[in-house]
Formats: sequence, structure tokens, C-alpha cells
Amino acid sequence: MKFYTLSDNADTMVGMRLAGIEGEVIHSHEEVLQSLRRVMADPEIGVVLMTEKLINACPQAIYRYKLTQKRPLIVEVPDRHGSGDVSKMIEGYVSEAIGVKL
Repeated sequence: MKFYTLSDNADTMVGMRLAGIEGEVIHSHEEVLQSLRRVMADPEIGVVLMTEKLINACPQAIYRYKLTQKRPLIVEVPDRHGSGDVSKMIEGYVSEAIGVKL
């Protein structure tokens, strides 16, 4: 099982590549949809890491994939341009995963 990153900026992509995770930098709504179709069809990819901006570019398509596809798991990752509080996002992920409020 592989991880794959869809990012809207090169800084996040460089960080992921340093961690050994391949991916691509995309910007438009159409590029997001096209890349998602390709990634969802690849049986080797188990987790797709997407930046907040890309998820916000086409939320209905992302939620449809999350609800109807078992694989790959789509995970939103915060980046330096995101508006979310990283510590609250991580706390939310942990709480959701283990069922305990921190």
C-alpha cells in the first residue's frame, strides 16, 4: 500500500517527498478531479493526502469518494497556507480515531 499526495503548493510536496511520499502539485478544480480519478483507479495507492485548499476546491466530489469507495482513504493535511488550527485538527483526528475527547 502506497501513500500519495495531492498538493496545491510545492513546499508541502517537497516535505512529502523528503518523507518518501510521491505526489503532484495541482491547482485547478479540473486538475483535482482528473488526478482523483486516476489515483482512485490505482490499486497500489491506499492513502491519498490532500491539502485543505484542494479539498475545498471540490468538496462534493471528495465526500462522494469517501462515502462510496473503500480505498483509498482520503486524508486532509494542513499546510502553511491553510486557515485551520493544526493542533485542533490533530486533536480531532485522534479523538475521532480512538473515540476519546482529549
